Amino acid sequence: MSEPAILKVKGDKIVDGEGNSILLRGAGLGGWMNQENFITGYPGCEFQIREALDDVIGPEKAAFYWDKADAIFYKSLGLNAIRIAFNYRHFEDDMNPRVLKPEGFKYLDRVIDICAKMGIYTILDYHAAAGGQNIDWHSDNPTHVASFWVHKDFQDRAIWLWEELARRYKGNPWIAGYNILNEPTDPTHSRLQHWYDRCIQAIHAIDDEHIIFLDGNTFASDFSHFEGRLHERWPNCVYSVHDYSSFGFPSSPEKYVGSEAQKARVKQDYLDKTAWMRERGLPIWNGEFGPVYARRQFDGNPTDEINESRYMLLKDQLDVYDQEQISWSIWLYKDIGFQGMVYVGLDTPYMKRFEAFLLKKYTLAVDSWGADIKSIKHIQETIEKFITDAVPDPSHLEVYPYPLWGIRKRVGRLVRHILLSEYLVREWAEHFRGLDEGQLDELAASFKFENCARRDGLNAVLREHHKVSTA
Repeated sequence: MSEPAILKVKGDKIVDGEGNSILLRGAGLGGWMNQENFITGYPGCEFQIREALDDVIGPEKAAFYWDKADAIFYKSLGLNAIRIAFNYRHFEDDMNPRVLKPEGFKYLDRVIDICAKMGIYTILDYHAAAGGQNIDWHSDNPTHVASFWVHKDFQDRAIWLWEELARRYKGNPWIAGYNILNEPTDPTHSRLQHWYDRCIQAIHAIDDEHIIFLDGNTFASDFSHFEGRLHERWPNCVYSVHDYSSFGFPSSPEKYVGSEAQKARVKQDYLDKTAWMRERGLPIWNGEFGPVYARRQFDGNPTDEINESRYMLLKDQLDVYDQEQISWSIWLYKDIGFQGMVYVGLDTPYMKRFEAFLLKKYTLAVDSWGADIKSIKHIQETIEKFITDAVPDPSHLEVYPYPLWGIRKRVGRLVRHILLSEYLVREWAEHFRGLDEGQLDELAASFKFENCARRDGLNAVLREHHKVSTA
């Protein structure tokens, strides 16, 4: 396969070397170089389980997460790009900052090379930065404070890492670009813009060819505070929105049935998030979206009905993106059965070993993502009432990122996801105690493609929408 030219931005399009518009359609590879609790089943944040996970499973076995068989299946769906989430800890240590760990490139190079041989572009996604660029678990942040925006040194370290990445991948045509910071939450709305200025300039001093993908503030949902003419000093950039629909989660107050009113709301949500870019004729990439799915072992008989509703929502979202002719990357490719295109089979050693623990996590709504709080709602509501009674002025409850986070989400993050999870880490780690090398190999191999099930309803929708005219 001949190597293509590096992709570029032209007007509101991404174009190839001959100036032809190209739509990047694919998924996020989470749970590999950036761990997340709902993806692989542990409680809390990656840093809390990293030592135990690496010591007992080892980074080499993590290669099972994405291999040639995954790439072949992925390509068979017609997808042409994959977004690789990574954590800064693969490249530097907090106690030894700005000293590059070369093994980080070893794993990243491997997936980039596998994808290139299959004609699949990669987008490098800085998902977890030192200090935590957002207030959630997926930036490997143990708190609800994004310290990245408070301490300049954290910001400087992120730029240093991008300089190293730019040196490494300059000239690689199979890298579609650099997604330089996932889902920032800057409460001032201004520090993000200043950091983008600095980071773009630093990358372009080394590599001025690759596209830079820029997330909006507040979990990539808000560009409204961006200065009006910022784009004029940010060349060759694509603007990334994350267009999750509330209809796709257990907390939705209504079932999605595809009514005209619901379809209109789905489209309006997208239009609201992308207004800043559309007004200026800028290219848009939907870097994350997608519903979560019911699991029969937890949700019982309503599972199929719930999931058919979610597939309908996904199809209607993709119809909007086809109409708008934008690139997209659904979240995500592989997990243990909640959202992935493929997921670890229930009959694998990994899922059997953690069966009771995963049920406990589900019942206690330990994970924030897509939590169903029905079993502990009475407890959570007691805490919420305690707080609202103590704070009689409702405006005092409007703490950033309000209204995206109201009292329910904030209490859930602090009590269930941070506090309770912290106490469950050792229980999770005990599942590995006493296992020999062969048993550990079996656990890791559970994530191999041949041991995974495919979410056919989801994949059928993606196959239908992977390509659209770019005329």
